[in-house]
Amino acid sequence: MRFLKLIYVQVIIGIILGSLVGWLWPKIGVDLKPLGDIFVNLVKMVIAPLVFCTVAGGIAHMSNLKQLGRVGGKALIYFEVISTFALFVGLAAAFVLHPGDGFNIDVKSLDPKIAAEYVGKAAEMKPIDYLMHLVPTSFFGALANGDILQTLVIAIFTGVVCTRLGETGTKIAHGLESISKIFFGMIHIIVKIAPLAAFGAMGFTIGKFGIHALIQLGFLIGAFYLTSIVFIVVVLGAVCALSGFSVFRFIAYIREELFIVLGTSSSETVLPQLMEKMERLGASKPVVGLVIPAGYSFNLDGTNIYMTLATLFLAQATNTHLTATQIATLLVVAMLTSKGATGVTGAGFIVLAATLAVVPTIPVAAIAILVGIDRFMSQCRALVNLIGNGVAALVVAAWEGELDRDKLKLELKRGPGYIEELELQGKPIIRGGAH
Repeated sequence: MRFLKLIYVQVIIGIILGSLVGWLWPKIGVDLKPLGDIFVNLVKMVIAPLVFCTVAGGIAHMSNLKQLGRVGGKALIYFEVISTFALFVGLAAAFVLHPGDGFNIDVKSLDPKIAAEYVGKAAEMKPIDYLMHLVPTSFFGALANGDILQTLVIAIFTGVVCTRLGETGTKIAHGLESISKIFFGMIHIIVKIAPLAAFGAMGFTIGKFGIHALIQLGFLIGAFYLTSIVFIVVVLGAVCALSGFSVFRFIAYIREELFIVLGTSSSETVLPQLMEKMERLGASKPVVGLVIPAGYSFNLDGTNIYMTLATLFLAQATNTHLTATQIATLLVVAMLTSKGATGVTGAGFIVLAATLAVVPTIPVAAIAILVGIDRFMSQCRALVNLIGNGVAALVVAAWEGELDRDKLKLELKRGPGYIEELELQGKPIIRGGAH
């Protein structure tokens, strides 16, 4: 029964029990929501300062600022290329599977109030607002609000300045690295309650929206999950193969994080653990510290698949014909809007509303159809985003020559179970290095 001590096993049990409670006793399931919220809030409490220390310290350790520009440039190129693939995969899936056919929905029968909240937020998303959002109003404001994108900007400034301070900058970098160990330690404690959080989150999801939502729009949910699997296996699998490792071994290596994301519907809950594991797989600390946080804002593969698939679903469900020009416009706008709602509650739904605004022939009120299943869709979005960002860190590190391939092969071969076994035996573990 020792396997019951493993966190990912406990999370699976929490998901199953939460689903049963939500199904059999919906009211009790809805009341369990605070369990998931508390866990997410605890993790968010740690993420911003951890990202700041890791990114600033990593940049300060870089040999020169050219390396920073090179790593950042390669990461952005990778993000845009893979994100574009994700958009096309979602589009292709909609044309092949036709998930909206047969619905014949009369938009007049839908309650416009349901979509109004998301449409209102989407209307506020203007291009200049995206740029303004990058700049924090105060140094500590971004850290206090837990805004990853603004924290990343502050951390980059801090790291760049440290590289110019010579020996003093090096001391500051070591200090930031030491402080980050405090936050990693906090995460290791917080993650212990992940099974309870998964129990509460799943109880709330099933209790509030019910099994009927899954059945009614089950084909769309299935199409989205199938499309995401194809994207991971074919697109990310090819990228991983070209970089010298197996995507299946990689997924097995981060299984604990995947189950936590499945239970909480948020990839942010495992950002620190993902960074730690990428370092353990041989990617250098500076590259991981820059690519992972940036990826959480600019590399949202799951969100991109969802936007094109969901948009075409709504067009098919409302019998709306789209021209080739409208579809091309949709792709361009989707690429931009997916970056604009980072950190916004219900981001996937909001960017969908913003994207629909450029295709006026599809009634925006139609997104009301998806409200009941968005929680289930967000789980898949978060899982794909997590896998995509982990792969990005390793690929960019390999591209930059900052990946220890021997360490990568060794870690993937023995898997995370090796570390878990050491933890169960109470043996010391050197994080991010040899064990």
